[in-house]
Amino acid sequence: MRLYDTARRETVPFRPGPVVTMYTCGITPYDATHMGHAAAYLTYDVLQRRLRDLGHETRCVRNITDVDDDMLRKAREIGVHFLDLAAAETARFADDVAALGLLPAWSEPRATSAIPDIRGFIGMVLDRGHAYESGGGVYFDVSSFPRFGQVSHRSRDEMLDLARRHGGRPDDPAKRDPLDFVLWQPSAPDEPSWESLWGPGRPGWHIECSALALRELGTTIDLHGGGSDLVFPHHECEAAQSEAATGDPFVRHWMHQAMVRMDGEKMSKSLGNLVFVSDLRKEWDPMAIRLAVAVHHYRTEWDWTPDLMGEAAERLDRWRAAGEGEAALGDVRACLDADLDTPGAVAAVDAAVAAGRGASRAAGLLGIRLTA
Repeated sequence: MRLYDTARRETVPFRPGPVVTMYTCGITPYDATHMGHAAAYLTYDVLQRRLRDLGHETRCVRNITDVDDDMLRKAREIGVHFLDLAAAETARFADDVAALGLLPAWSEPRATSAIPDIRGFIGMVLDRGHAYESGGGVYFDVSSFPRFGQVSHRSRDEMLDLARRHGGRPDDPAKRDPLDFVLWQPSAPDEPSWESLWGPGRPGWHIECSALALRELGTTIDLHGGGSDLVFPHHECEAAQSEAATGDPFVRHWMHQAMVRMDGEKMSKSLGNLVFVSDLRKEWDPMAIRLAVAVHHYRTEWDWTPDLMGEAAERLDRWRAAGEGEAALGDVRACLDADLDTPGAVAAVDAAVAAGRGASRAAGLLGIRLTA
């Protein structure tokens, strides 16, 4: 199998051991699952299916970010406790991914479950001289880590711009360097707060995933995934603080899902241009939703349009009408081994079905269930 590695900026062999450890950034549960989420989680689901087909065991951790700035802002806006909001939206997400047939996560930890782990992790970073206390918080000192930029390869100006747009607050006067990022921060009066050696407060965004990955999978993981919008600052900061804390490489392979657009803009909660899986499920077979995603390569941005679902439903009907069979299995395996080429895999099944041969096993590698 060969996969594109974001940090190395090339397609390289992916050769994990018998057990493949994976961490994919999960939802911040303040709204429903949209097609941008679905595209990412379906990509890592297909990857796991092929790895299992090759004989590997996969252990995929998908976190739930149930405390962060966006989560608390939405709870404040609608007047509910942030954990009540998280519980409701996490349940809706679970219902959506089950309908889409995603393999169950090996572990699905919540950020709030890891406060002791986070405090211990921050202590490790401080002890190794990579962080400092300031203004009631703790900040990572990017000047102490020469490899900062190893994942995203962004220039300093690009990093500052992205940090500003993603809540990194480069103008925070408590920082020594505008690119330094928060590990622990004081809580506002109406926000949750936990005790720590540095005063009461709550964790920063990036530290949550590092602490959960370390707790669930160990110091080095085989593959880390998420949307391409997470490359900087989230994954860059994760890599820096993790390696600063443990002294070990954090991730062997970085794999990112391209953005899904709508009306020319990235589909995102902040823009509100969303197509929700739960709404599509009211009209369409969940397997057709999977097919609507599978016709796009995970590294290629694409635009959501309403006609995609009709095309996917017609394709699903053709595949089901062809019945069960082993056709196209070798071709689909070869496509998935070539940087997870799902469009090529779909075309291979199409060709088999057009020739009157059943390809249910090949479709199953894409997570498409053809039987009732």
